[in-house]
Amino acid sequence: MTSQAADGPETAVASRRSKLTPEREQEFFDAVLEQIRACGYDSVTMEGVAATTRCSKSTLYRQWRTKPQFVAAALRARRSVRFAGIDTGSLAGDLREVARHAGEGYVLEGRLFQALGHAVVQDEELRAALRDALVDPEIDALKVMIDRGVARGEVPADHPALEFIPAQIFGVLRARPVLEGQDADETYIIKFIEAAVLPTLGLA
Repeated sequence: MTSQAADGPETAVASRRSKLTPEREQEFFDAVLEQIRACGYDSVTMEGVAATTRCSKSTLYRQWRTKPQFVAAALRARRSVRFAGIDTGSLAGDLREVARHAGEGYVLEGRLFQALGHAVVQDEELRAALRDALVDPEIDALKVMIDRGVARGEVPADHPALEFIPAQIFGVLRARPVLEGQDADETYIIKFIEAAVLPTLGLA
């Protein structure tokens, strides 16, 4: 079999992919993520997104062969770092600012986390996309803040609680909706930082 013959089907699929403007592509991404928040991952279909965005489902399938690929692309397209650039001059101040940023922006993201639910556990591509888009960039930003605090001598480098700060922050964001039926808003997260995180680090 020649390489041309072997590559034929994939080449044919690629050639059939229609070119989308960035604006139109973002419209598709926004639609699928909004439907996930509203209905849950399992209830979302390519047909439903096509109806919402007034396109044919074949258009979506040409761009993304499966629903997991489509959702993974949508997640990666919204990659942002809310905690990047925070630098108040102290670790305590940085963590308080993290609380404000998290409370302001996490309502929609938290609902997305919850709605993706078990699908993220089952699908490696979805899990990787979620981490790339919403988790790893924020953890990296938190680690930068912690390293600065250590360098300034605010907290010992071997403090056993340091490695758990990202887990604490992400944990409370995800846990409150489940435990109390309310979003973890700015006021709640600031109280959590003041009561649970800073005292543990000796920064209260």
